[in-house]
Amino acid sequence: MRYDDATVTSFPQQPSPERDTCLLPDVADARGAIAVADVPGDLIDEMESAPRLIFFGLQHVLVMYAGTVAVPLILGAALQLTGTQIVALISADLFTSGLATLLQTIGWWKFGARLPLIQGCSFVCVAPMILIGTRYGMPTIYGSIMCCGLFMIVAGPFFSRMLRFFPPVVIWCVITVIGLTLLPVAGNWLGGGDSAAADFGSLRSLGLGFATIAVVLLIQRFAKGIWANLSVLLGLIAGTLMAAAMGQASFMQVGATPWFAFAHPLLFGRPKFALLPALILCFAMLVVMTETTGNCLAIGELSGRDIKPATLTAAFRADGLSTILGGLFNSFPYNAYAQNTGLLSLSKVRSRYCVAAAGAILVVLGLLPKMAAVIAGIPRPVLGGASLVMFGMTAMAGIEELARVRYRGTNNGLIVAISLCMGMLPIATPKLFAHAPDAAQLFLDSGIFLTAFTAVVLNIFFSGKGMAAGERTGSE
Repeated sequence: MRYDDATVTSFPQQPSPERDTCLLPDVADARGAIAVADVPGDLIDEMESAPRLIFFGLQHVLVMYAGTVAVPLILGAALQLTGTQIVALISADLFTSGLATLLQTIGWWKFGARLPLIQGCSFVCVAPMILIGTRYGMPTIYGSIMCCGLFMIVAGPFFSRMLRFFPPVVIWCVITVIGLTLLPVAGNWLGGGDSAAADFGSLRSLGLGFATIAVVLLIQRFAKGIWANLSVLLGLIAGTLMAAAMGQASFMQVGATPWFAFAHPLLFGRPKFALLPALILCFAMLVVMTETTGNCLAIGELSGRDIKPATLTAAFRADGLSTILGGLFNSFPYNAYAQNTGLLSLSKVRSRYCVAAAGAILVVLGLLPKMAAVIAGIPRPVLGGASLVMFGMTAMAGIEELARVRYRGTNNGLIVAISLCMGMLPIATPKLFAHAPDAAQLFLDSGIFLTAFTAVVLNIFFSGKGMAAGERTGSE
């Protein structure tokens, strides 16, 4: 993949050919530049059969479901919302997540990357939204969300020009840390979901989680074809059945949940706009754009597609428009979920239409709360086991590509070492930046942002700002 095109052009109206010859980084040549090898076909635009679309789409939904509903649960508990309000937030979250995913995968005009990116509520924005809600109230949260969505649309073309500062050594540091920073989430689910509970980390919870991992591994080892590709979905089903047999799965809330409910816009009244809250969320969206850049380029590597600045611009515009819709329908800012990038690596299915099917399923779940309640009944240890595999695959994808970077005779080893260590600081020492200003903590508590910022700065320092990205990666 080439990263030295810094221009922003209009997004192509036609998708790339179904069977195209694309370029992927392979090994470094004698000059240090990354050599490229031909790979057969671009699988992103490949259409699957209807049953495969449904099954692979459902698998994507199950992988991201717990993460995206966690945002309204955490926010609702922090702001002491009623149970009815939290249920409404969850339904709105699922509904707009589906719309955002359809916009990102299918695209409309210059909105949407046309990549297999599933959209969910961003964890980056949870802390600032709680801060805004506590001091200003829910209407100001949604006014600020609309402002940061507009900011992302406007700033997207400028941010995409930074693509030349993201050579492989930078991108794959970011992807590796994305996978590693998600591991505490998987660990929390593996222990039962509530670290304050007395039975957190019980043998029963851990047993369920590791049994789910074992099922996924056994299917990967012995199954073939579509069954191997659906290993995560089958692992979740098997884990849930085991939990039900042990009395650890409860679906009592299904009976009390209505069949149909439409997402009510502006549930908390007309949005209010204030400068400081809006600026805080706009700063947070810089971290979101960094994550989106890393996920887009990772999918490009996995699928054999050359990601251009125009593709990133279209992705940012889709994130921004989806965030504005989220503010209208009582939901939250959106970004691409890295765990689903790991699923693409494991399932070997790269079709954006499978992810679009996941978006359609999310829309249905948002309109049919009873079906969403069934998925919500999957025990947290089972989700933790499956997520451990997915997050690990995301980190593995970064490690695999970092092995292709040239280290001998370059300073790339220092870039990787320091960037990865900086990215792990918020995980290893969560209170390290506790005395920093609130606005600064948005960035300092994000291992993804720290990795990206450190890698970009060090790459410029050691290699020179004016060099092409391919040259910078292996420069002497």
